Amino acid sequence: MDTARRAVFSPVESTARVDAVARRLTDAIALGLLADGEQLPSEAELAAQLRVSTVTLREALMALRQQGLVETRRGRGGGSFVRTPAESVDLGVRLRTFATDELRDLGDHYAAIAGAAARLAAQRSLPGDVSPLLRSLDEMSQAQSPAQLRRLDGRFHIEVAAASQSARLTREEIRWQADIGPLIWLCYEHASGRDRAYAQHRAIAHAVQQGDGDRARDLAERHVLNAIEHLIELRLAL
Repeated sequence: MDTARRAVFSPVESTARVDAVARRLTDAIALGLLADGEQLPSEAELAAQLRVSTVTLREALMALRQQGLVETRRGRGGGSFVRTPAESVDLGVRLRTFATDELRDLGDHYAAIAGAAARLAAQRSLPGDVSPLLRSLDEMSQAQSPAQLRRLDGRFHIEVAAASQSARLTREEIRWQADIGPLIWLCYEHASGRDRAYAQHRAIAHAVQQGDGDRARDLAERHVLNAIEHLIELRLAL
C-alpha cells in the first residue's frame, strides 16, 4: 500500500467518529485515492484499521451509500465498492462563494501546513518515501484529462505530507486537498499554468530528496501562495 493510501486507512481521531469516518472516505474518493469500482476492506478489517467500532463504520458506510459514493453488493464476491461521482460542480460558481480576504486567509493556513509537511519530509523521509513522489510526477507528465491531473496533483501533496511521518499533518493535507484542491487547480487550467505547477512540484520533490528542509518548506509555501494569488485574481475577474 502506498503512502497516500496508507493515510486513508490510518486510525480516526475524533469524538464525532461517524462523521469523521464518512469524511475520511469521502475525501479519499474525491481525491481518487480510492478508485472507482474498488472494493473496500471487509467491515471488520476496515473498522480495525480506523480503530472504530463496526457499528460506527456501518453508519458511516450508510451515509456514503445515501450519497451514492459506495455501493453494497450481496452474495459471493460481495462487499462495499467505491462509486466515483461524475464531476458536476461548477468551480467558477464555487469560487464566487469566497471573498478575497477569505481566500488569502485560507492560503496562509494551507501554506503553513504544506510548508511544515515538506520540511519534515526532507528531514525524515527514507528513499522509499520519495519514490511515490517521483512516480506521481511521471504520471502527471503523461496525464491528459484535467480530472486526472487534478487527482494526481492532490496525490502528490498528500504523499509529501505522508513522507513527513506525521499522521496529523497528512490528515490535514487530505482535508485541504479535498476542500480547496479543485479550486486551486483553476489556476492551472491552461498549459502554461500546468507547466509552472509541474516545475514547482519537481523542485519540491528534489528538495525533499536532497534532505534540504528549509528549501522544501520555502518552495511548498511559495507554491501554495502563488496559486492563491492567481485564484484571487480569478475571483476579482468574475
